[in-house]
Amino acid sequence: MRWVPVVLLLVAAAAGGTAYLAKHTAADPGTRFRTAAVQRGDLLSTIAATGTVEPEELVDVGAQVAGLIVEFGADPHNPAKLIDHGSVVEKGTVLARIDPTPYEAALDQAKANLQQAEGNQIQLEAKLYQAERDWKRAKRLILNKSIADLDYDTAQFNYESARSGVAVGRATIAQMRAALRMAVVNLGYTTIASPVRGVIIDRRVNIGQTVVASLNAPSLFLIAKDLRRMQVWASVNEADIGHIRLDMPVRFTVDARGSQVFHGKVTQIRMNATMTQNVVTYTVVVTTDNSQGLLLPYLTANAQFELEQRSGVLLVPNAALRWKPQAAQVDPPAATTTPPSSTPASPEDRGCLWVEAGGGLARPMEVTVGASDGTMTEVSGSDVKEALQVIVGDEGNEDADLQDSGSTADGDKTSNPFLPKPPKGSRPPPGPPM
Repeated sequence: MRWVPVVLLLVAAAAGGTAYLAKHTAADPGTRFRTAAVQRGDLLSTIAATGTVEPEELVDVGAQVAGLIVEFGADPHNPAKLIDHGSVVEKGTVLARIDPTPYEAALDQAKANLQQAEGNQIQLEAKLYQAERDWKRAKRLILNKSIADLDYDTAQFNYESARSGVAVGRATIAQMRAALRMAVVNLGYTTIASPVRGVIIDRRVNIGQTVVASLNAPSLFLIAKDLRRMQVWASVNEADIGHIRLDMPVRFTVDARGSQVFHGKVTQIRMNATMTQNVVTYTVVVTTDNSQGLLLPYLTANAQFELEQRSGVLLVPNAALRWKPQAAQVDPPAATTTPPSSTPASPEDRGCLWVEAGGGLARPMEVTVGASDGTMTEVSGSDVKEALQVIVGDEGNEDADLQDSGSTADGDKTSNPFLPKPPKGSRPPPGPPM
């Protein structure tokens, strides 16, 4: 029995040593890798962005005079219904009427003022006629000194005054006529008509509401001129805006239509950037056909700008380019030998795939990295063949592989030509539009 403690101590020491080795040994000869096959297929490289569906042209109908809304116009396509949200209107359709009473009174007053001015003008012209006759008579009499100089001067003054009075009267008539025209125009403004053919997407007033026209005309109706053509205003990150070009094809989806894909093209790249939380974005306008009426204004769109399309190329999962082995998992002969490259490539185009070397070890394979769609990446190289099995992670350590594939520690200063680099063309989506 005295040997029992010794045996238990030895067993505990052996178990502790085994646990220590299992924890601190970098590579286990029995390590098994998760692999994926190199595939040949088509690749579409895109830039992701989010945006908002907007009507191609909006008209904001306002009021140019102040007053009380007394009625709405009749729907031209359904006379029993008043103008409301969704009404299809024609150019000139009456949308609403403002109480015309004060403007009718202003019109009557302008007419009366004009009549008064015209009557005064008749008087002024009669006075001018009399003053002109007196002035001519005074000029004849002064020649033989038949009138005093004072009478002569008075006749001249009366003539000049009457002539200037007639000129003032004519200006007053012109002023009254202008006031009359303004009164007629203001009365016409009490009837608010549609300036274009379109669809009312917003009615912002109710009957009985008073509108006040000041420096900015109050908005009463918002009309979309043509909903058969829509636009997507996409917010593109500053890192990607240099790749966007006019007429670039774009595909997008909206949550309201599930997985249905819509197509459009870039028609405008706006230069006025916005900054939100130190992220600079540019608005890119994408025009699309909406003849079927499936797109509604202000839907959120998830857009993909089509950069490059490749056909029949070798593809690997992005995880294969991000995965890297631990030091003891690298095949020793391969660690000291630089694999040959079929074509020279710039550093940003080079990547590294890892293949099994047996015994739980991996050997590197340098490749040239092409475009990426965010999931698969194009690769090429002398040793890359279709159906080649490449390592994408360790079996039983999927969570760690996913965590390691997302980023590399900032403090890692080791420069190893065999470590994989982020795939070319992989771009994160920009932030949401404002």
